[in-house]
Amino acid sequence: MQIETNMEPFARKIYNENFTNQKYQRFLNNLDEDAIAFRVAETPVFLTDDFREKLISAGDDIISTILQPDFKELTERAIPDKWRVANENDHPHFIALDFGVCKDTDGQIVPKLIELQGFPSLYGFQVKLARNYREVFAIGDNWKVYFNGMDEQEYISLLKKTIVGDHDPEEVVLMDVNAPRQKTAIDFFLTQKYIGTPVVSLEDLEQEGNRLFYQVNGEKKLIKRIYNRLIFDEIENNSDLLSKIVDVRQPLDVEWITHPNWFYRISKFTMPFLKGDYIPRTQFLHQIKEIPADLENYVLKPLFSFAGQGVIIDVSKNDIENIKDPENWILQQKVNYEPVVQSPDGGVKVEVRLLYLWPNGDEKPTLAINLARLSRGKMIGVRYNQDFDWVGGTIAFMRG
Repeated sequence: MQIETNMEPFARKIYNENFTNQKYQRFLNNLDEDAIAFRVAETPVFLTDDFREKLISAGDDIISTILQPDFKELTERAIPDKWRVANENDHPHFIALDFGVCKDTDGQIVPKLIELQGFPSLYGFQVKLARNYREVFAIGDNWKVYFNGMDEQEYISLLKKTIVGDHDPEEVVLMDVNAPRQKTAIDFFLTQKYIGTPVVSLEDLEQEGNRLFYQVNGEKKLIKRIYNRLIFDEIENNSDLLSKIVDVRQPLDVEWITHPNWFYRISKFTMPFLKGDYIPRTQFLHQIKEIPADLENYVLKPLFSFAGQGVIIDVSKNDIENIKDPENWILQQKVNYEPVVQSPDGGVKVEVRLLYLWPNGDEKPTLAINLARLSRGKMIGVRYNQDFDWVGGTIAFMRG
């Protein structure tokens, strides 16, 4: 199999020749390995100019759909009634687009959309990750991880503008259920370091009238904005917790960055509305008039799940007929990843996530940074690749 046909074979060759396990261990130590609850890959990804431009173009097509005046109307059904939160704003503050690196019928390496979300990702951690790859593995300054000509400081300024805005950072809290114990906690505390927003747990919120507070050293602090990292799926079956916490769905005198409803609006639910060369054919299951004969080329996904849970990869007609709520499922053309990253012992599959920031006052989102994941398993997520090496979370470098 020929690999690396369009993923910078020269840069890859130099990186692999200079790679050592000792450098990798130093890299992990610099990241504070004990604080990371997911696997970080031995290598970044090096993108060609051509593939970078294809990614940007694919992202532009998707963003244009999100910017349509009727987008909210199209996606109203996406929000489960029990998790609908009051005081929704006009736009999401974060958009993440996941693309598999694939090969088209002409043999060209192309991006194919896998999923999308109107929800934050590792916007803080990726800064330290990129800096650490660069320092330990001597990646030259001509390689960048930021888009739109930004450098690290300009990126952090845009991140702070998006999350904090005109507020005092102490009035803006990064919030999740049991925040310090989340797998992404390292991102939470790096974000706090970069922009000053304290990290609080959902359980720590205190309500007085319509206002929310948190406590620091016994002092009560008013919350004006919540940088939301809470996914409601994580608390849905925790009845003990639900009886003890502030019900954040009610009208509260607080801004959401980003509002929880956007997690549902920009999600797998959006896929059937998208068109373009880099979008796999996707249909709501209840709208399919005839089940495709080539089901081996499709994947069945529940709309209301996250992190790959509930996905049926090897779909049968029986699977489809047994779905009790077809309006809550999509049938999506299968995307076949191409192993374009050469490890010491074979090809590795890649997914690249484009990360956008959309502060209040801006007309549209700004493509800012990226996240990448390497996989040898059947599914791309880190949790499905624990037993392999040269897999896990990483970042893509591009020529600047």
